[in-house]
Amino acid sequence: MRFSPAFLDELRARLSVSEVVGKRVKLRKAGREWKGLSPFNQEKTPSFFVNDQKQAWFDFSSGKNGNIFDFVMQTEGLSFPEAVERLAALAGIPLPEISPESVAREERRRTIYDILELAAKYFESNLASKEGAKARGYLTDRVIQASTQLEFRMGYARRERFALKEYLSARGVSVPDMIDAGLLVSGDDIPVPYDRFRDRVIIPIHDQRGRVIAFGGRSLSDDVQPKYLNSPETAVFHKGANLFNFHRARQPAHEDGSAVVVEGYMDAIAIYQAGLKSVVATLGTSFTEDQISSLWRLTPEPVVCFDADRAGLSAAYRSIDRILPALKVGRSFRFAFIHEGKDPDELIRQKGLSAFKSALQGSLPLWDVLWEREVVQSQIKLDSPDARAALEQKLYSIIRTINDPIVQSQYRGTCRVDLSDLFWQTAKARLDRKKAEPKRSEITIAKEGHRHDLQKMLLGLLVHYPTFLEEKEDALLKVNFETELQKFHQALYELLVVSREISVEIIYQRLSPTFYEVLEDIHGHQRDGLPRGHNLFARLPIIKIDPPIDFVSDCINHFTNVLVVAQLKEELENVIAGDDPLASEATGARLNELVRYIQQQRELVNVEDGALAERAKEMRNALLGPAAYRPMAA
Repeated sequence: MRFSPAFLDELRARLSVSEVVGKRVKLRKAGREWKGLSPFNQEKTPSFFVNDQKQAWFDFSSGKNGNIFDFVMQTEGLSFPEAVERLAALAGIPLPEISPESVAREERRRTIYDILELAAKYFESNLASKEGAKARGYLTDRVIQASTQLEFRMGYARRERFALKEYLSARGVSVPDMIDAGLLVSGDDIPVPYDRFRDRVIIPIHDQRGRVIAFGGRSLSDDVQPKYLNSPETAVFHKGANLFNFHRARQPAHEDGSAVVVEGYMDAIAIYQAGLKSVVATLGTSFTEDQISSLWRLTPEPVVCFDADRAGLSAAYRSIDRILPALKVGRSFRFAFIHEGKDPDELIRQKGLSAFKSALQGSLPLWDVLWEREVVQSQIKLDSPDARAALEQKLYSIIRTINDPIVQSQYRGTCRVDLSDLFWQTAKARLDRKKAEPKRSEITIAKEGHRHDLQKMLLGLLVHYPTFLEEKEDALLKVNFETELQKFHQALYELLVVSREISVEIIYQRLSPTFYEVLEDIHGHQRDGLPRGHNLFARLPIIKIDPPIDFVSDCINHFTNVLVVAQLKEELENVIAGDDPLASEATGARLNELVRYIQQQRELVNVEDGALAERAKEMRNALLGPAAYRPMAA
């Protein structure tokens, strides 16, 4: 069976090499590549590497390498058609029907490629001719250098209605073929087809293999609309499936580990010329699934750059709804916005590439832009339970469009935390109108005293037993740690996310040196005959005898509950002590309810405390004898 190049290209676009290889080889991230043990030889040290940007794999133990088709053929003993069939099933793409009609279509596509290449050369020669003087002047005004014009194969379409048509006709190209290539305007109401592009600077649009598939034309007269004109959809050009400059950006994106997406091809050309080569542009459409997949082939987290005006924000907000369903673990987007009413081209011309890079460095995660759209820009009022419930329902409904269950779960958790923070701020504003609204809902905790010591004990336990970090994270989010301890807790969790594995050794080796002082205080380095964890043992002596893991889990739960109950009590006291009449009249019933709830929780905490103390006593007596007993917590 013979497959068309277009079908094979689609398979390559849909399936990354790591995804195909990962079905048979356990891969781990190694910088910009993946590595694993060779499927062809027995080995203990990984010598098998996968590079998604290059769409290739390399096995240094056997000297073999290739693409996704080669891998399936060599590991499963399949022929090329069988390998294509297997990969098509994996990608969810039906196999093309081989028929005289399909063969004719493929031949037709080849003809169109040839015609477009011929047209590109014609436009290039026009730009260099006397007729192209005005176009060259326009490009000079836009500071597009001659070398850039040559690299991007820029051209000029003459103003006559039939200039290109006559040029191609003289070289044996039929009018129907010109129409199929998108070069002529035709229709039932048009007696004589004429050139689509006239008196315009021409920018060729290439596919991922570097073949000319369409053109973009920039008008040289301000009164001619549209200002930018693209080729229509053809057998080889589909706006939603292509990105401008992808074939040039692929290698730089692999080398830089990043890629930038802008709205227009003139912006992309200006950025590329300034030295940032890993840049692509959309072609006037909202993001499509094909474009999203293509961008992730460049980098795991492309940065989408928009103007900070109403149109730019609107484009960013629309793109979010296209991106969310496609999100995967390790695959996302960031958004950068250029302020001062400038587009990337203007910013670079006026302030240089460094100013544009600064805008990229200030890019926002996708979630932040979604939150801005739904909460900040919408200026939604949250002065009633109904309004808060409506916002919560809407956000969760949007999050449910994420198909990847792990990513959806993380977004739901982030949403829950941010909503809790927002709703607390709203309630606080109502109960304390005469005071400045706090930026965040943190409750100040004194650095000295029992609560602060409990916080240190709790974090010390997480360092000593880091396997609890992920399991207890939701509960620990309710604890308002003192500022430095909060930063330390966040750093621990981020270390878990980055390392994907955690241990006491990893914490001591990889945690930022800025946290060493806190780490010493809550846990304690091994030094001067003291064991690692000696400061935790001083606060909680029972840990020194290595108690059962379920006992440690109960301790973490208990200390968390103690701190949360103390926070609730402090919040309640602050509300009651305030002078807002809402606190004493309209919310009286709710406050009574809160008082009862806090009392119940305190009773439960006291029961837990007694049970844990008794169990600690039994363990110590069993190990050391009754005379050695000390309280569980120092």
